[in-house]
Amino acid sequence: MEYYLSKKVSLTFDETIKKLGEELQKEGFGILTEIDVQQTLKKKLNVDFKKYKIFGACNPPIAHQALEAEENLGVLLPCNFVVKENNENEIQVNCVNPLVTMQAVKNEALKDFATVVYEKLNKVLENIK
Repeated sequence: MEYYLSKKVSLTFDETIKKLGEELQKEGFGILTEIDVQQTLKKKLNVDFKKYKIFGACNPPIAHQALEAEENLGVLLPCNFVVKENNENEIQVNCVNPLVTMQAVKNEALKDFATVVYEKLNKVLENIK
């Protein structure tokens, strides 16, 4: 099983970002952070890079419950999404696979949280068309 979930979409880069925000909201997530990797690499290293943005998404009720079960879980939060332009000018959306990342945390109480989050993140991906 991969550490990320992935989907190629037929939308433009900007349309994909807009749709991602809408679909995350439907599943109770908000975007906490946005990192423009292309812009950052140009500014910091003066290198050209493809369109690539990282979004940190959080579902506060689930995050709160998970943190109550495992206080140090914050190192794995928020749930990251990547919207990127492939070399073939295709747009791809990737997100963390909580079923895999939670395996590193030796706390059985998180298994149910990981399943719920997986289902929600997978639904977000499915609905970006």
